[in-house]
Amino acid sequence: MPRHRRIGLLGGSFNPAHGGHVHVSRLALSRLALDEVWWLVSPQNPLKPSRGMAPFAERLAEARRVAAPLRRVRVTDLEARLGTVYTADTLAALHRRFPRVRFVWLMGGDNLVQLPHWRRWTEIAETTPIAVFDRPLTSLRALAGVAARRYAHARAPARGCRRLAEFAPPAWAFFHTRLDPHSATRVRAERAAAAVATLTPRPPRRANRTAELLGRIRAALDDMKAEEVVTLDLAGKTSIADYMVIASGRSARQVTAMTERLAEALRGRFRIAIEGKAQGDWVLIDAGDVIVHLFRPEIRAHYNLEKMWGAAFPDAEAARH
Repeated sequence: MPRHRRIGLLGGSFNPAHGGHVHVSRLALSRLALDEVWWLVSPQNPLKPSRGMAPFAERLAEARRVAAPLRRVRVTDLEARLGTVYTADTLAALHRRFPRVRFVWLMGGDNLVQLPHWRRWTEIAETTPIAVFDRPLTSLRALAGVAARRYAHARAPARGCRRLAEFAPPAWAFFHTRLDPHSATRVRAERAAAAVATLTPRPPRRANRTAELLGRIRAALDDMKAEEVVTLDLAGKTSIADYMVIASGRSARQVTAMTERLAEALRGRFRIAIEGKAQGDWVLIDAGDVIVHLFRPEIRAHYNLEKMWGAAFPDAEAARH
């Protein structure tokens, strides 16, 4: 008797399709022993505003272009043909139409955070296995979120999930893999910036302000005896920041203290956003032109951001202080 086919489902607006979708699809094909991955291009994601959404036909064509080099990835308009808007309805229809196919839902860690906002999200988790792939800056929030805690009992170890599609739901796994920095938001922003740049002269960079910001960060980290401080020069290589600073504290308490000292040093002069301070394992401080990651040593070793960003931008300069 032939085995069931195993299909990974990657849904979304694909506005536009990008390297992150390719990255997750390749990981899923290799890690989950899938026969294919289907990209379900949504006519309209109910969690995203319609403003700024490219026409469906344009997004579908772009996704097919991006996926063309991938042998076992199919780009589909199934949701448009089924007339479904919500993932729970799409999955129910697919399970009815393909009773001999074993589906697994694919998502990034950022979507695991948002999952409780999806319509009938528990129905999704209890009818279809889910594979979650790490995304930059989301793993701690994802694994501490509502969905992960509710279904903690159903989490399977990543190493034993080659046939996750055949597991009886609820079943899910989280894959700590090489991170991919692509996002649809970032791609749209870069395209828009490129279009503007062709029409208007680019204003001069505020190099002095960035240098001041970086200097304050380094001084604060020196004051707090931060360990293994690394600065990555990303200027001209990515739109997220000009510099990334990575440092370690010996304990969660020291990481928290370093966070407070940095906030004090930048307050009133620079706007910042802080994530992860409550846990003290991995704190992200977004100061605009400079992004700071503060880790406990074992957490830093696990994620190894220096290697990840070095692989993404091989010519990025790294300096240790």
